[in-house]
This record gives sequence, C-alpha cells and structure tokens, in this order.
Amino acid sequence: MSLNIKPLADRVLVEPKEAETKTASGIIIPDNAKEKPQKGTVVAVGNGKTDEPLTVKVGDTVLYGKYGGTELKLEGKDYLMMRESDILAII
Repeated sequence: MSLNIKPLADRVLVEPKEAETKTASGIIIPDNAKEKPQKGTVVAVGNGKTDEPLTVKVGDTVLYGKYGGTELKLEGKDYLMMRESDILAII
C-alpha cells in the first residue's frame, strides 16, 4: 500500500481496525451500538523530534485512546492522524 502522505515530526497515521460486529457469544451488534475501535495498524510515521526518536514503525499494531487522533479520509479509506504520545501500547 502506498499513500501519498508523510506525517510530520512525531505524528503517526493509523488505519483503525473494523468495529466488532458480533459478541463472543454470537449476538450481532447493531450499527448504532458499535463502539469506536481502539486498535489499528500504523501505515505511515514522521521523522520524530530531534531529541525524541519514534518508537513505532510502519506495520505495528497499536492501541490508542478512544477519542485520540484526527479522523481523515484518504483514497476512500478512514485513517487517524495522531501524535505518538496518543498511542498507549504496541501489541
């Protein structure tokens, strides 16, 4: 996948995972009850700050806050642009 976007400084572009459509027991979740995903895949990273290099890299699966980042739509897909500090963990 090649996107025509390069985040600046400590910003990271994340592609969120799809929201769950079924519970573990098989109950289908309606669209209005789905929660925003908090897991995604890093698709682009900035160069970092001079005194703080980035720890995430392209391809990492990350957890982030429920309301973290700015939503973007690029080439028909939804993405989140966030600072590396908004990322809670790499899984």
